[in-house]
Amino acid sequence: MRDIIINQPLDMHLHLRDNDMLKLVAPFSAKSFSGGLIMPNLSTPITNKQMLMSYKNRVLEAIDGNNFEPYMTLFYQNYDTKFLKDIQNDITAIKLYPAGITTNSKQGVSNFDIKELEPTLSVMSELDIPLCVHGETDGFVMDRESQFMDIYEQLATNFPKLNIIMEHITTKDATKIVQKYDNLYATITAHHLLITLDDVAGGFLDPHLFCKPIAKRYEDKEALVKLATSGNKKVMFGSDSAPHPTHKKECCGCAAGVFTAPIALQLLCELFIKDEQNINLQEQNLQKFLSSNAVDIYGLTPPNKTITLREKNYKVAVDYKNTTHTITPMYGGKTIKWSII
Repeated sequence: MRDIIINQPLDMHLHLRDNDMLKLVAPFSAKSFSGGLIMPNLSTPITNKQMLMSYKNRVLEAIDGNNFEPYMTLFYQNYDTKFLKDIQNDITAIKLYPAGITTNSKQGVSNFDIKELEPTLSVMSELDIPLCVHGETDGFVMDRESQFMDIYEQLATNFPKLNIIMEHITTKDATKIVQKYDNLYATITAHHLLITLDDVAGGFLDPHLFCKPIAKRYEDKEALVKLATSGNKKVMFGSDSAPHPTHKKECCGCAAGVFTAPIALQLLCELFIKDEQNINLQEQNLQKFLSSNAVDIYGLTPPNKTITLREKNYKVAVDYKNTTHTITPMYGGKTIKWSII
C-alpha cells in the first residue's frame, strides 16, 4: 500500500447550498479540505454584507467543528467604490455569472459591454479583489465555453491588474488562453478531468454526471489533464461540487451539477499518482494543484490540516441523506482505488 500526504488542501469552487442541504453536505468538504471558496448563487444570491456574514455564520455552524475556512464570495453586480471598500476584508473574490446560464443565475450579467463593467472592475483592480467568472455564452451547449474566450481576452487586456479566474474550464481552447495572459488563472474540476460527454450520454443517460459546463470531447479532457498534472502555476482545483436532491437529478428536466465532495481528493490522487518512477514529482504537482497554486493566486493562509490518502479500495456510498434530503454522489455505489485514512 502507498500513502500520499497532502498539506492544506483547498477547494476553490464549492457549492454548499443552504439550510438543511448545507447541513448535510458541508461536513464532507470540511473534513477533507482546509478551506473552500464558497459560491454565492443561493436561491437569493449573496449581494450585500449582511447576507454574506449571515451565510458565513451558517456555513461555520454546519461544518461540524472541522478545521475549515470558508472563503466567501459576493454575487457580481455593479457595486460602487464605497460598498467595495467596506466589504473587501470580508470576501475573497466576486463571482460573475452570465444571466440565466446556470443554477440561480438569473440576476447575473446580461451585457458584457466593457464600458458598463468598467466602474466596478476598475475598483476591484485597485482593491485587489479577484474576479471569478462562469465563462459560458447562451449558444450551442458544446460551444458555450469556447465562444466566451473573446470575453476573457477583453477582460484580461482591459483590466491588466485584475486577477481573473476562469472557473471550471472544460476545453482545449481554455487551456491555451489561461496561459496567454499574466492575469488569467483557472480552476479545473475532478469530474472534467475524468469524464467526457460519452460518459454522460453516450450510452444510458447518467444524470449524476450532468453538469454545466457540460463535459466535452476526449481531446478537451486530455488537454485539461495535461495542464492540471503538469504543476503549472496558473491552475488550481475547484470541485464545483454541486449537490441537488436525487429526485431532482433522476427526473425529466434534470438539474445540472455533480456532487463530488466526499471523493474529490481520492479521485485526484488516482489521476495524478501513476507510477513509482516519478512518484515524487507526481506528489509535488498534486500538492500544487490542490493547495500551493491557490495560496499564491489568492494570497491565502489556510488552516493547518494534513490529509493522508492510501492506495486502498473505497466503496462510494450509494447516497447520503438527512431527514430532509437525499443526494447521490458521482460514482455512487462504485469502488474507487484510493481512500482517506
